[in-house]
Amino acid sequence: MKYKKMTAEQAAALIKHGDTVSVSGFTAAGSPRVVTAALAVRAEAEHEAGREFKINLYTGALTNECVDEALAKAHAIDKRMPFQGSPAMRAGINAGEINYFDMHLSVVGQYVRYGFLGKIDYCIIEALAINEDGEIVLSGGVGCVDTYSQVADKIIIELNSAYDAKIRGLHDIYTPATPPHRREIPIYEPQDRIGSPILRVDPKKVVAVVDCHYKYGVKPFTPVDETTAQLGKNVARFLTEELQSGRIPAEFLPLQSGVGNVSNAILHELQEADDIPPFKLYTEVLQDQVIDLIDMGRCTFASSGSLALSDEVYDKVMDNIDFYKQHIVLRPYELSNHPEIVRRLGIVAINTALEADIFGNVNSTHVMGTKMMNGVGGAADFARNAYISVFICPSVAKGGSISAIVPYVSHVDSSEHSVMVLITEQGIADLRGKSPRQRAELIVENCAHPSYRPLLREYLKLMDGVAGHTPLSLHNAFSFHEEFLRSGDMHNTQFE
Repeated sequence: MKYKKMTAEQAAALIKHGDTVSVSGFTAAGSPRVVTAALAVRAEAEHEAGREFKINLYTGALTNECVDEALAKAHAIDKRMPFQGSPAMRAGINAGEINYFDMHLSVVGQYVRYGFLGKIDYCIIEALAINEDGEIVLSGGVGCVDTYSQVADKIIIELNSAYDAKIRGLHDIYTPATPPHRREIPIYEPQDRIGSPILRVDPKKVVAVVDCHYKYGVKPFTPVDETTAQLGKNVARFLTEELQSGRIPAEFLPLQSGVGNVSNAILHELQEADDIPPFKLYTEVLQDQVIDLIDMGRCTFASSGSLALSDEVYDKVMDNIDFYKQHIVLRPYELSNHPEIVRRLGIVAINTALEADIFGNVNSTHVMGTKMMNGVGGAADFARNAYISVFICPSVAKGGSISAIVPYVSHVDSSEHSVMVLITEQGIADLRGKSPRQRAELIVENCAHPSYRPLLREYLKLMDGVAGHTPLSLHNAFSFHEEFLRSGDMHNTQFE
């Protein structure tokens, strides 16, 4: 090949202090590993020598321990976007060391192309194959690599031999045009393919190819417990009732489900929901449970941006790749999360919340209003444009010392105007067509944990006879949070 082969250390040495580095992938799937790990080692050496060394890091979303975790521990990050899930990165963000700007995933690509986020110096891409013309076979995660590779001045390739390039054909790489020349995105069914099975880059920009061999090491999700099982049953019950009432058409609609143990439990329960017909998914990340649903015929097709699968399940997919190519497509998240497509397809969106308030506002990102957890991701992309927007969460956390249903959320990611239905293991609150006072009563009675209902009723009683559209007490709105910070248990809340 004409591309220059290098070690990871040699490739990392190309990157300078102050550079903006973008990476491929979406979750650990498709994220690079060896060059960023070498870059972290280099940063530590630079710091020990008394020299500054920090980069700006743009990713698909959360990555792996060799990107976010390694670079954050090395104090090598100045700016970071758009989503993360690393303990070290989270600590750096909440300490004010890392300038993190949280973004809706659907707009990342276009913001970069419009020049809103500045110049990109390098794009590091995990590839399974590359030819002389710059045609790249991507692996299990796409993210924003189509845009990053177009915009970046230089490209570094990690050629990963741990996975087979027979995955070629699973991807659908397409980048919307820039206004005023943009046209509709012609996806009318989740299975429609409109782009290329490969990523094309300018071969002149490829400055290094690093041979490597690694697996993603994604751990299986924790088993479904009593709480998450009941949450899943409530979601299945809600969907069944919507179907039987005719509010969802008889042929059903595509589903979107967020990422994590709770969302995985929801998919597990849909496996057994006989009243719901086989369905399609149009979502951003596929988890292990989706493969089971495909194998059973419960999920007939899944469009996504990532195969966030455990190693065992990933190997199973690769061993039967010709079958799964008929049932799965991987796209950039500018397509998987695009509002136009979400609204056109009539997606039923199911996303998780950290907390929700009695009016239906949802906090997905900030613990106690200030500490970043992971980021908003794509939840609001779907929620704002869904056919039905559902948010789910357990009613309590920290052994019951935190109520997930509060008088007012400590941070708003999805407002009451984008949340149609709220579901906990306690029950279902259908908020459609309800005034703020009606929503408050419904959420307290149906979704709050029984041990917190008396406090929430007391809060509402404070507003009896008070004029106004929304029964909000500015004085007491954050009493639950203040009490937790004071005593460690929201049960001790006293209103003034």
